[in-house]
Amino acid sequence: MAPGLLYITMQPRDDLSPAKFHDWYNNEHGPSRLRLPFITNGFRFRATDTVNGSSSSSHPLSPEWLAIYDVTDMAELKCEPYLRLRRDEIKSKREKEVMAKITIDRRLYDFVESKEVEGYVPLDALTEGEAEAEAEGKKNKRVLVAIIQTLYPDQEEEFNKWYREEHLPLLSRVPGWLRTRRFVSSAVEPTAVREYLSLHEYESHDGPSGPELKAVNATPWRERVMANMVKDRSRRVYEHYYTFTAAPRDLASLSAETEKGATTPFLAPDGLTKTFPTSSTSSSSEPAVPAIQSYIKTPDGVTLPYRLEGSTNPNAPLIILSNSILTHYRIWDDFIATFFSPSSSFYPSNRQYRILRYLTRGRSSNCGQQPITLDVLAADIITILDALRVPKAAALIGVSLGGATVLNTALKYPERVGTFIACDTNAKSPDENSKVWAERIALAEAEGALAAYTDEPIVGGQLAEVTVRRWFVRGGTCDGGKGELEGRFRRVKEMVKDNSLGGFRRVAEALFQYDLREEMGRYRGAKGAFLVGDEDGVLPKTMREMVGMMGRGDARKESEPAAEFLVVEGAGHLPMVEKPERFEELVSGFLGQREVGR
Repeated sequence: MAPGLLYITMQPRDDLSPAKFHDWYNNEHGPSRLRLPFITNGFRFRATDTVNGSSSSSHPLSPEWLAIYDVTDMAELKCEPYLRLRRDEIKSKREKEVMAKITIDRRLYDFVESKEVEGYVPLDALTEGEAEAEAEGKKNKRVLVAIIQTLYPDQEEEFNKWYREEHLPLLSRVPGWLRTRRFVSSAVEPTAVREYLSLHEYESHDGPSGPELKAVNATPWRERVMANMVKDRSRRVYEHYYTFTAAPRDLASLSAETEKGATTPFLAPDGLTKTFPTSSTSSSSEPAVPAIQSYIKTPDGVTLPYRLEGSTNPNAPLIILSNSILTHYRIWDDFIATFFSPSSSFYPSNRQYRILRYLTRGRSSNCGQQPITLDVLAADIITILDALRVPKAAALIGVSLGGATVLNTALKYPERVGTFIACDTNAKSPDENSKVWAERIALAEAEGALAAYTDEPIVGGQLAEVTVRRWFVRGGTCDGGKGELEGRFRRVKEMVKDNSLGGFRRVAEALFQYDLREEMGRYRGAKGAFLVGDEDGVLPKTMREMVGMMGRGDARKESEPAAEFLVVEGAGHLPMVEKPERFEELVSGFLGQREVGR
């Protein structure tokens, strides 16, 4: 295996909207590369060197944009998974249109050597906030100096000797220097002239423009190298702009609009990724918040579709919503619309948040091979946080199985959870749970329902009817079948009916036997909440008792409980569906208290 680098410079034409350029790159092109197992990271940089060499100039040198991807084996770039992405018949219509308006220079390099400062932290290990750290009132993004050199014949050995024995040791003493990596033109794509690429990382612009570096570049040995060995040399200076992950997450480009226009809604050819710019989501009844729908792959290969929406700030606090068994993330629609609405009592404070909701394991038949437990479901939430480069969720909110999932996540990973709200759930599976769920699975199997377009076995209408009647207050018919509640009932019933039968069988096992009570007693994390619909059977009593099961947590007073108890009046098992306005009021109020207490 020969590791190396994919190195691409880009210069968009003047008639390409910056918003469209960044939306395409950050939400389509980059993530498609990061989904390949041999591409371990990807970064975008923006040029800071200018036409006349003056820092006051507003015209950076062309090309202005650089993207680099670390590759574990350069030979993979000549294999089908990567080559397929570059074919016109695979590219989206948007990708072809955008790339036609960009001057692109793509180069491949093999790794030569690396030297780094002690305690070096890779750029992709930094959070969004750390990557754009505040220091002395000035933003300091990581700086990258890229130097490309070609040599006269038969000079490589002496050139490399100088680099290793003198230049790298001296560079390491320059204030702010972090790392230098060296590469050479890749053997997988031979070029007429071999190039050497050096990438120097600094914590700020002070290093590459300071007197110490000038002294490094003034040694007699270097002067001989430059005069007698280096035939051609280019030097560019960049600042870090964006870190790719396999999960599209750039909401900012979906709300940006310049004199060159805004971006437009996007649907990937495979239908798995969609973007909704502000202009396409706003209406007279909904707030104008951008949204992205895409998917995340877990370490064991399970696809978790998600929808991300809300604040365009890449550092915005993130709320994750976890669904009940047999439902879709659309159960949160009315709550989210209320949460971001100007009519909310907590507007505009709620607009600081991003919200991510996802389809949990068991919604589809793609569940993986391992048994599904609460620990597996909690690990899925951590996978989502990692994919979005979020070190700590502002809040986890879940209902039923999702409620147990977020509670378990807070217990297992308290350092990753700002707070939690577990809704309509239990600390321990009831004794008859395995028998009850086995009977429900048998009912669905007996019906033999199939999905309309795929013929995949689904849960079907019989179990959906009895389940949703049980979940809703008075079976969802208190308005005579003519009003808003009946419409919500029908929507949830369709969600349950369309759930994969195989997925249902698998995920129901997570409810057969679990017990979180002992861990709850040891809890030392952030204060959370237990929320319940007051007509959800015995759960109001059970969940009030769960408050007392919690350890002291991070409560500031000895008498303060580690969790609050919240009740939605007139609601059953899905209070965010039946009473979204009251549910939002309680959730926003609790989150607001947490903000004040920080």
